[in-house]
Amino acid sequence: MSEKEPLRDRPHMPPVYGIEPAEAGGMIEWSAVADRLAAARNYWVATTRADGRPHVTPVWGVWLDGAVMFDADLNAVKALNLVRDPRAVVHLESGDDVVIVEGVAEPMPDEGRRERYADAYERKYNFRPEGMEGAVGFRLSPKVILAWHETDFPRTATRFRFQ
Repeated sequence: MSEKEPLRDRPHMPPVYGIEPAEAGGMIEWSAVADRLAAARNYWVATTRADGRPHVTPVWGVWLDGAVMFDADLNAVKALNLVRDPRAVVHLESGDDVVIVEGVAEPMPDEGRRERYADAYERKYNFRPEGMEGAVGFRLSPKVILAWHETDFPRTATRFRFQ
């Protein structure tokens, strides 16, 4: 399944950050961000508890069909948070080559998609996520992805917006 390329522009940030106009060039290409998402070993998932406190945890997952997919035990804090409020943020590990995914995470009921996810997960981690008692698969569909290279932040800061 092919991904539709998102709209690309500059993120809105206060002037003190010195973000250059889009016409200045230097924005990151979508293919580079998609490749980083696919290659990542760990994804940091941030959710919100019922009382408003943040919760963040690393997970193994895959970038597939234009979304971050991962499993969680139904009793895990992240799963309980996502069932109540599906809005979430995923951040890759690097603070120097940044990729931040803002979106909505929903359970994966589609068996075909679940099978493709399990196949991709097994290729990546040499472990198949099937049969994990009490686990549910989540699919985080991006609304916005932010990316930049810290070494050239004002020039590379890029926002990708999804329809």
